[in-house]
Amino acid sequence: MVKITDVARRAGVSPSTVSYVLSGKRSISAATQRRVEASIRELGYRPHAGARALASSRSNVLALVMPLRSGIHVPVQMQFAGAVATAARGHDHDVLLLTQEEGEDGLRRMADSALVDGLIVMDVQLSDARTPLLRTLPLPSVLIGFPAEAGGLTCIDLDFTATGESCVGHLAHLGHRCVALLGSPPEVYVRGTGFARRTAAGFTGVARRYGMTSTVLPCEPSRAAARQTADRLLRDHPGLTGIVVHNEPALPLLMEAFQRAGMRIPQDLSVVAVCPDELAENAAVPVTSVAIPADEVGERAVELLMTKLNGVAVPETTLLSPRLTPRASTTVCGPAS
Repeated sequence: MVKITDVARRAGVSPSTVSYVLSGKRSISAATQRRVEASIRELGYRPHAGARALASSRSNVLALVMPLRSGIHVPVQMQFAGAVATAARGHDHDVLLLTQEEGEDGLRRMADSALVDGLIVMDVQLSDARTPLLRTLPLPSVLIGFPAEAGGLTCIDLDFTATGESCVGHLAHLGHRCVALLGSPPEVYVRGTGFARRTAAGFTGVARRYGMTSTVLPCEPSRAAARQTADRLLRDHPGLTGIVVHNEPALPLLMEAFQRAGMRIPQDLSVVAVCPDELAENAAVPVTSVAIPADEVGERAVELLMTKLNGVAVPETTLLSPRLTPRASTTVCGPAS
């Protein structure tokens, strides 16, 4: 195992000089720094993580605050977590995953413990009690999601308002005039979760602009709930020809329920979803969808946080534009379809 003394001996300097080069705490001449760095490369020296943290006054750990609340689809959340962890390792950081709904107390505990260098916060509500505290904490933070008042915060997410607009706009251009948005379970809307409310707002706004009949219904991800939802919609809106599903686990159940009720996809009912590409591509009828860019959002959230940790200013708002991919589940509305 290569030690710091081995690096110092090869570079012809003292061990303390090697430490200063690693920590950046003292100015070292360019020539000496080059010799030390060459020695590190040649010997394959890797500083001990604890020693690096002490030298830099950093823990080399980021906290990912991801409360696993009811109504949230955990597999998609874990895609975000995996992307954050992978990106953090690229910056020589590990990730501490916090899944309990601890709110402000959990954030204060992290700030007081010196366990982490920064925070990435998920499942952001429009009126989120954590945001006033995040503005005052000494730890830098990045939110995956947007509260209603995002000033003074660093936020990144898919543009869910534009996502709702894109989905219903696609159906409008195909000639559909009676559409529905089938969204997350009711508790997600009751909490005021940003992504759900913004998708519904975008959907409703564009439907109104096109003069379409539209409705928004939450849906539990169960076969019984999917059948009840499909039956209710077909009873109350007999002219229904298009749906947008923003509820990953309910998507196959809803498609099955409408088909059971005699609706052929896409001949009688066009289906658009907001979901990962893999789910859309592997459905019984491949589904036209807007992808959830978990990998890109997670990676860019880490980049923003690391930039803040290095004392460089970052934009407060980063919105990713939706990407709608047409597939077999949507077609032109009318007798020819």
